[in-house]
Amino acid sequence: MDALLNVVQYFVDLGAAVMLPLVIFFIALLLGTPVSKALKSGISIGIGFIGIGLVIGLMLNNLAPAAQAMSENFGISLSVIDIGWPGSSPMTWASRIALVAIPLAIAVNVLMLALKLTRVVNIDIWNIWHFAFTGAIVDIATGSYTLAMAAVAVHAAFAYKLGDWFAPTVDRYFGLEGIAMPHGTTGWFAPIAVFMDWLIDKIPVLRDIDVNPSHLQKRFGTLCDPAIMGAIMGIAIGLLAGYDVKGVLTLAIQMSAVIVLMPVVVKYIMGGLLPISEVAKQKLQQKFGNADFYIGLDCALLLGDPVVVTASLLFIPITILIAALVPGNIILPFGDLPTIGFFIAMAVGVHGGNLFRTLLTGSVVMALTIWISNQTIGLHTQLAANAGQLTAATAQMASLDQGGSPLTYIATQALTLTNVSGLLFVGGFYLLCVLFTIVWSHKQYKEWHAEKGDISSQEVQA
Repeated sequence: MDALLNVVQYFVDLGAAVMLPLVIFFIALLLGTPVSKALKSGISIGIGFIGIGLVIGLMLNNLAPAAQAMSENFGISLSVIDIGWPGSSPMTWASRIALVAIPLAIAVNVLMLALKLTRVVNIDIWNIWHFAFTGAIVDIATGSYTLAMAAVAVHAAFAYKLGDWFAPTVDRYFGLEGIAMPHGTTGWFAPIAVFMDWLIDKIPVLRDIDVNPSHLQKRFGTLCDPAIMGAIMGIAIGLLAGYDVKGVLTLAIQMSAVIVLMPVVVKYIMGGLLPISEVAKQKLQQKFGNADFYIGLDCALLLGDPVVVTASLLFIPITILIAALVPGNIILPFGDLPTIGFFIAMAVGVHGGNLFRTLLTGSVVMALTIWISNQTIGLHTQLAANAGQLTAATAQMASLDQGGSPLTYIATQALTLTNVSGLLFVGGFYLLCVLFTIVWSHKQYKEWHAEKGDISSQEVQA
C-alpha cells in the first residue's frame, strides 16, 4: 500500500504541466489513438500549461507588487497574506487525505456515470486537489477521517453535476463542444452568476446595460482592441500604485502582453485536448448508445476568452477595494489576484460576454470569498502546519481559492456548527443559487438542443 501511495505521490508531484499530458497520452492510447498523435496531443497540452504558467507568472510578478503598493497608498492595512492556489495546492497534496482523494473522486465519477447521474467523464486529475482540500479541512475541523472522505466524495459529485449544468454554456458561449468544467473554483461560483443574472433582469436600467468588448470594438474601433485595453488597464493600475512614468509604461506593456498571449497559449491546450475528447466521446457513444458525454477538463481552457481576461485585470483593483470594505477582513488579496479569471470565467459565459454583469457578479463572488476565507484562517493555518509550511509559530495562512470556497465552508460548518449564523447565511444563499441553476439549466438544454436540431433529446441534466 505504501509503495502504491509513493507512486501516486510521485505522479502528483510532477505538477499539472507534466501530469495532465501524461494522463492524456495514456488515455489517448487506450482509446486507440496512434502513438504519434497521442504524443503530439500530450506535448501540445504541456506546452499550453507551461505557457499559462509563464503568463500567470508575468501577472503575479508584476501585478502582485502593484496590488501591495495600491493597498499602501490607500492605507489598507491587512495582516494575513492570501497565498493563493500555488501555495494551497502543495500543502493539500501533503495532507493525509490527498492521495486517497484521487481514486475516491474517480470512483464517484464512475459510479455516477453507471447510474446515469452525470454525463461528465472527468480527466482533470490534477484539480482533484480542490476536492481533497475540502476533505483536509473537514479532517482538521472534525478529526474524523471518515467524514473527510465523505466530504471529498460529496464535493466531487457536486462538481460533476456543475459540469452537467453548465455544459451548454461551455459549448454555446465558449465554443468548446463536448467539454465540461467540473472545476473546484470556476464550477462552484457559477450558480451565483445564474442567480445574479436573474436578479439583474428584474432591475430597470441595469438590465439594459450591455458592455461587451467585441461590441465596443465595433463601435469605438482600435481603442477597444484587446491589446490597447490591456495597456489602458496597466496604466490605470500603475497610477493607482503610485508608480513613476517608467513603471506605469512598463506595467502597461506587460498587461497588454498578458491579454494578447493568454488566448495564444490556451490554443495549444485546446489543440491537444479537443481531438482526444472527440475520440473519447465517440467511444462512449458507441458503448452506451447515442447519449451525450462531456469530457471534464481544466477551466484554463476558458481563460482565452477576451472578456475573461479583461475582467481578470479589472478585478485586481476591485478585489483590493472589496477587501477593504468587507467587515472584519484581515486578509490582503495577493496570491490569487493573477488567477481571478478562474473565479469568474463561467460567469462571463452565463452573462453572454456582458462585462458589466460579470463585474457585478464577480464583486459578489469576491466579497463572499473574502468573508469565508477569514472564517477558515485557523483551519488553513493548521493545514499549513501539518505540511511543515509555516515559517513562524505565530504565522497565519489564508487563500481565496479554496480557502474561500462555499462548499468547504458549508461542509465544515454543517459538521461542527461553530458559526450557525454564518452557515445559515452562506448555506441559504448558495442553496438558492443552486435551485435557480437547476431550473435555468433545463431551459439552457432545451434551447441548446433546439439549436442543434435535436429537440427530442432526453439528455437534459438535472
